Amino acid sequence: MATTIVVPTPLLALPEGWTAEKDIKTISKLSGATQRTLEPVGPYFLAHARRARHKRTFSEDDRIQAQERAKKVENDEESEISEPEDPMMLARDAKDWKQQDHYKVLGLSKYRWKATEEQIKRAHRKKVLKHHPDKKAAAGRTDDDNFFKCIQKATEVLLDPIKRRQFDSVDEEADVEPPTKKQLQKGNFYKLWGNVFKSEARFSKNHPVPMLGDDKSTREEVENFYNFWYSFDSWRSFEYLDEDVPDDNENRDQKRHTERKNANARKKKKAEDNARLRKLLDDCSAGDERIKRFRQEANAAKNKKRLEREAAEKKAAEDAKAAKEAAEKAAKDAEEKAKVDREANKKAKEAAKNAVKKNKRVLRGSVKDANYFAEGDASPATIDAVLGDVELIQGKIEAEEIADLAAKLNGLKVADEIKSVWKAEVERLVGAGKIKEGDIKALNA
Repeated sequence: MATTIVVPTPLLALPEGWTAEKDIKTISKLSGATQRTLEPVGPYFLAHARRARHKRTFSEDDRIQAQERAKKVENDEESEISEPEDPMMLARDAKDWKQQDHYKVLGLSKYRWKATEEQIKRAHRKKVLKHHPDKKAAAGRTDDDNFFKCIQKATEVLLDPIKRRQFDSVDEEADVEPPTKKQLQKGNFYKLWGNVFKSEARFSKNHPVPMLGDDKSTREEVENFYNFWYSFDSWRSFEYLDEDVPDDNENRDQKRHTERKNANARKKKKAEDNARLRKLLDDCSAGDERIKRFRQEANAAKNKKRLEREAAEKKAAEDAKAAKEAAEKAAKDAEEKAKVDREANKKAKEAAKNAVKKNKRVLRGSVKDANYFAEGDASPATIDAVLGDVELIQGKIEAEEIADLAAKLNGLKVADEIKSVWKAEVERLVGAGKIKEGDIKALNA
């Protein structure tokens, strides 16, 4: 709704008895004011309009607004903590506080160990407002403070870090059960098992806690996960389940017995919890396709190395065998060649020996053909002398020289020519110092 007002320029003092409603035109003329149209806005105008509409005074309106604000705050808390209250829980005996679910009592079931201190305090305020004995007494319900005591005990436990840790240690409602075979057939293996280990991670002393990951996780990530969890260091304890130790100082034996009993029970529960966690890991790893894939890859790599090693060993063996066969063949060839060479040398020697024999026969035959250089029939003495000189010369010269000499004598029939050849040979040998001039008598006569 627009409102027209007069803004005087300059502002004039109104005569006594004048009002702006009656004399606005007169004021405008006297002051030279201009008319402007303004739109009403802002919380003050809205408050004014609300009071005018409901015909309230300032104090009444303030009281009603305060009530509405309080109701809004309660509704906001209700929207955050809106769990319905179980009638069985409301009828719980406050003496059995150890068996109660403190988070459920305060309406924090969906938060549990994740609930903040502020959420716990707000939940406590809300429950107290609703279940305070005075409020119930006003409604005609007397001696009804059992659940209120449960609320107080739950708040006491959850706001004490040590007591809350002890309660969280045995809070089975926060556990996520391992997936069944049927669930694994229909659902995502890594998501289902991952939720289990996310729940268990709250007990870890060491952080960060590696999670299960997915089918794209590397081998290193998977190994880190299982190595961490198979050596999991849990802070989980079971003091909350202890049997109450009597405060009677006179009964010390009973007190010690109860303490020992509690210690043994905690130790047993700790061992059972470790076994439970290990079974979870065994079941999870048994169905983890990544481990199977990594094993197959490792076996393939191992087999590949083995095959490569076997191939290398086979090649080395074949090379060694080939080298051995080559060496044996070379040795055999060398032996055969040596044998051939020996036979050839033997033959050559025999041939040379035969040649020498033949050449010596030629030498002896040459003097025979010359009638031992005698006139008429040669006497035995002459023959022996000539053949002695021939033998002496043959003993002083090499086979080649014998062959050369035989070649010179071969075919000669005239005694003088034959003797001339012998004399030349004697002169050569004397000149070479192989024989002395007086050693040859018959052939040099």
